[in-house]
Amino acid sequence: MQLKRRLESIAIQVILFFILIIPIQTCARLCQLLAWFATDVICFREKVIRENLVGVFPDLKPDDCRVIAKKMWYHLFLMGCQIAHAPRKIHDSNWRKYIHIRDKKMMTDRLIDYRPLVAVSAHYGNFEIAGYVTGLLGCPSYTVARKLDNPFLDRFINQFRERNGQFILPKDGSAPEVQKVLESGNILTILGDQHAGTKGCWIDFLGRPASCHKAIALFTLTGKAPMMVSYGRQLEHPMKFEIGCTGIADPIDLEPELSDVKSLTQWYNDRIAVAIYECSEQYWWVHKRWKPKPVRKKSASQAA
Repeated sequence: MQLKRRLESIAIQVILFFILIIPIQTCARLCQLLAWFATDVICFREKVIRENLVGVFPDLKPDDCRVIAKKMWYHLFLMGCQIAHAPRKIHDSNWRKYIHIRDKKMMTDRLIDYRPLVAVSAHYGNFEIAGYVTGLLGCPSYTVARKLDNPFLDRFINQFRERNGQFILPKDGSAPEVQKVLESGNILTILGDQHAGTKGCWIDFLGRPASCHKAIALFTLTGKAPMMVSYGRQLEHPMKFEIGCTGIADPIDLEPELSDVKSLTQWYNDRIAVAIYECSEQYWWVHKRWKPKPVRKKSASQAA
């Protein structure tokens, strides 16, 4: 196992070296080739992608599934190239050349607020670039993230994240740190579309039952931290992005129908879905978001 990871690290370093010495436009053309190879040649994770797409878009034909899958793979491969190129290209003096902020006033008001903020996004677009730019603009954040299996890749991604003040909290056992972040009035960023297991909060996501972590809603309901559902997606140019907000839930004037965990969890999932429907090929359909909902066993009295 140790040898395997060492070889993987060497391979990743070699790939990064070549990515950095070629223009991003050339990277994009290579990513198109890789997307074709992953979709049409080796059919990588074809079953998972097809099941996810058909589950959300039941009328989708096999050829249409293949088209979306190929665009998704292109986006994922290009995302790695964008992360590698971003520190050399995007700076505090030229970020407007690469970034369009769609909901500038709405997002700025929340990012500079004295209160803590829970920024929820998803495995959609280039969320890493969104976090990078947020820190670049002087708004450091704390992100709950799972440690990657490969140590070199984990170190590389975390160095990219922390370059502008995006600090990483481990996914497991970070409750005390999260509490300190909220009590200090800082920004907590979370990917809200991760499966939370059978005991999670079950809601409807893109028309299918999905389990979500209850803590995300509780941060807003008990920590008095406004929740902002945001996204960062790639535009037509391989190094240009749009950052936007699809909704804000403020505990100060929270609507009565959003005052419990399930309702608020459903709300932010609906807001995530808005962005996904706008540009579905940039969602990670390869991601195992939907898993079977447990069936409750009937008690003896109910059976009778």
